[in-house]
Amino acid sequence: MSTVDTDVEVPADAAHATAQAGDGEVTSARLARVGDIEVRRLLPLRRRRSVGAWCFVDHYGPMSVDGVAGMQVPPHPHIGRQTVTWLIEGSVLHRDSLGSEQMIRPGQLNLMTAGAGIAHSEESPADHDPSLHGVQLWLALPDAHRQAAPDFGHYADLPALRFGGLGVTVFAGSLAGVTSPARVYSPLVGAEIGAGAGARGTVPLAPRFEHVIFVACGTAAADGTGLAPGSLLYVGTGRQAITIDARAGARLFLLGGEPLGETLLMWWNFVGRTPDDIVAAARDWARGSRFGEVKGYRGARLAAPPLDTVRLARKA
Repeated sequence: MSTVDTDVEVPADAAHATAQAGDGEVTSARLARVGDIEVRRLLPLRRRRSVGAWCFVDHYGPMSVDGVAGMQVPPHPHIGRQTVTWLIEGSVLHRDSLGSEQMIRPGQLNLMTAGAGIAHSEESPADHDPSLHGVQLWLALPDAHRQAAPDFGHYADLPALRFGGLGVTVFAGSLAGVTSPARVYSPLVGAEIGAGAGARGTVPLAPRFEHVIFVACGTAAADGTGLAPGSLLYVGTGRQAITIDARAGARLFLLGGEPLGETLLMWWNFVGRTPDDIVAAARDWARGSRFGEVKGYRGARLAAPPLDTVRLARKA
């Protein structure tokens, strides 16, 4: 998915509620737009650009797309990251410049590695489901791998765990000794947590990881801290486990990883390290080089927003 924001950091004038929660911190989302869809943007934060390698978290829906076009994100480019697409409701068709064409449905993972450069589109198919609800996540590629060859993978069979009344699907990295088949480039975890009746469970954490937890639907509490859609709980390193209480039907996400320890420069759909990385990617996209062509999408590709090189250098 593309962001229409040229700067995906929290703007200076954004008012964000921040509260301490034991050894954690709760922050609130800001609203952003992706095409015609309004999303809750939970990461990055002005004070925290990444949690492990996770550097971007958008939560959209649930929304009715019955009788309307639904998601329509034209071809756009990426560098320096992996895109994690996960649906709770609905269906989305992915196309990319490698020639991939893949429908994704709830409980399945689309993982696209941009590396040196890739382009893709996402759209609700003509016969799409009447509702749409999901998350779009970015993983920053560590510096040693950020020029990796572009790649795309679809995973319909993912490992599952159970902790008390909580069912957990591990879609990225590892949790409690089980590992997703999706290839990632740093130690991390990405998991969806679903609550059954009388849902309470203690989820083990890797002490060397920092983590965030957010609710996509329903309500829950993590070690007594209440969470609802639009709030994000950060938990630092050193924790062995976290206890979650949730109403039946609630959906939560657990993301974490070893602190990246690298400065990220994020602009539009690009994750780089220097202004030159961003300037070169924007130039190549405008020239029609590097990123290839997305075939099959009916419509024009996205143009990059105006690039303020002075501001970009100041950010770096």
